[in-house]
Amino acid sequence: MKLKLSAVLLAFAFTACSKGGGSSPVVEAGSNVKMHYTLTVDGKVADTSEGKDPLAFTQGAGQIIPGLDREMLGLKVGDKKTVTVAAKDGYGEINPQAIQKMPADMVGKIPNLKVGMMLQGKTPEGQMFRARVIKIDKKEVTVDLNHPLAGKTLTFNVEIVEVVAGKA
Repeated sequence: MKLKLSAVLLAFAFTACSKGGGSSPVVEAGSNVKMHYTLTVDGKVADTSEGKDPLAFTQGAGQIIPGLDREMLGLKVGDKKTVTVAAKDGYGEINPQAIQKMPADMVGKIPNLKVGMMLQGKTPEGQMFRARVIKIDKKEVTVDLNHPLAGKTLTFNVEIVEVVAGKA
């Protein structure tokens, strides 16, 4: 009788584990994930979800930078991790060709134009872009079209708060 009862309990335990018996799903391709994060750049907090809703994304869908996306694989709810992302796996290296000069009269109507100011515009094809003013002189204005975090090493402190398996 003891042997039969042990076999039944073992079969029950195996079935419960194979059906996910309470274990938390892990982040895998296609998972819908919510996480809290704090992004630090050059030792300063650049962005955080603290006091806000967690960041929601689909794993592997290109919704977050590649270096962070890759490091989320295998994590589960409650996991905390510090992730360091090199520039090439974040917003890319600085592209010298993205630093452009334009005639000053193209931006001359912008009040209080100054170095560091972010400008928005549209290409002739209608694509929106942002550029940071890096130099101003009488004849031309130099702008940087690189992402503000290009060329930077990024440090993320993350905490996974929800993982829902993607549709198979």
